[in-house]
Amino acid sequence: MTSAPTRPVDLYPTRGTEEQLIGRKDPVVWSEPGTPGPFWARELEEFERDGFVTVDDLVTADEVVGLRAELDRLVADPAVRADERSIVEPRSQEIRSVFEVHRISEVFARLAADPRIVGRARQILGSEVYVHQSRVNVKPGFGASGFYWHSDFETWHAEDGLPQMRTVSVSIALTANHTTNGSLMIMPGSHRTFLGCAGETPKDNYKKSLQMQDAGTPSDEALTTFADACGIRHFTGAPGSATWFDCNAMHGSGDNITPYPRSNVFLVFNSVENAPELPFAAPVRRPSFIASRDITPLG
Repeated sequence: MTSAPTRPVDLYPTRGTEEQLIGRKDPVVWSEPGTPGPFWARELEEFERDGFVTVDDLVTADEVVGLRAELDRLVADPAVRADERSIVEPRSQEIRSVFEVHRISEVFARLAADPRIVGRARQILGSEVYVHQSRVNVKPGFGASGFYWHSDFETWHAEDGLPQMRTVSVSIALTANHTTNGSLMIMPGSHRTFLGCAGETPKDNYKKSLQMQDAGTPSDEALTTFADACGIRHFTGAPGSATWFDCNAMHGSGDNITPYPRSNVFLVFNSVENAPELPFAAPVRRPSFIASRDITPLG
């Protein structure tokens, strides 16, 4: 009789009775020094140290025009709005995010497979990669709500079953990102410490968390500890600029009460060697349009 497969050791327990701080057990940059790719060595050193790095003009101004036009087309399409992959603002009922955008749109599919982007993901993760998640965040003006402080890995580990911190995100600006229209904030160096959050994960938590995070939210005390130790960096930039950030970086963004939308395309790359297991701290998996289980590497 064959025995059942052994459950991997949980390196980062979370969603228990109390919060806990756990030192990172995984590399930040997984590739060997000198591995060729679009990143300069100094940029990888910055990513290693801070948990993020910015790249000006990752995509060209002409490309941004095409991406913005495709975003506008998606948001105006009644079929897209009716799709479960679209999340709307609770108050205005305007589209807040469209998930799995690289499967909905050929334009965004080409962007996700672009060598300028995939090459950088491979350099950081030290392997072939696939898209774990993609979305456009529209964040329209006049009251779009922010995204509260969180570590993506805490959710991806607890609810999607990613065992290790071998995942990286890039946020590419499609409109100007100002300090006033809800731009990204990250705590430099916070990626070095995992915050295991308190509280159980409700079933179908994603239906609520995509509009307003609850489970997996750090306490005020923990956030103060991180902010005091790390500080807070605010990211602004012109359309086409990008911020790459580690999956465990503590980050968030404020509400946008200006007239000016802050629209970004958000791509998450995971190593093919970090395939999702069963959720580590949730009763069920999130849907595949939020957390892909297809680990076919990008060409």
